[in-house]
Amino acid sequence: MRNNQYRDLIVWQKAMKLVELVYEKLLYFPKEEIYGLASQIKRSVISIPSNIAEGKGRKTDKEFIQFLHIALGSLYELQTQIELAKRLNMIENIDEIENRSLEIEKMLNALINSKKEYK
Repeated sequence: MRNNQYRDLIVWQKAMKLVELVYEKLLYFPKEEIYGLASQIKRSVISIPSNIAEGKGRKTDKEFIQFLHIALGSLYELQTQIELAKRLNMIENIDEIENRSLEIEKMLNALINSKKEYK
């Protein structure tokens, strides 16, 4: 049987919901941005749950923490790109994305800190 323990992580579940939300918002992006900023946003948002899952599959907490940091970096990229899209009037009403991303940011930081404490 495959090890899917990452699916039990609430932060992974919330990151997956964030992917769904962002993809819904991108449906309304200008078509000329499909290979530009929209593509970059997709890569960033997908990277968040992907790195959480990959890190959970690693053998040590040190490796897991490293992947959590990568997920956090991708989250910061996403926050910046969403802010830019708003400033360029490509997207409206980003409150839900912002709120969810801040919640995930806090959860990732807490998980990183909790893993560091038990070393």
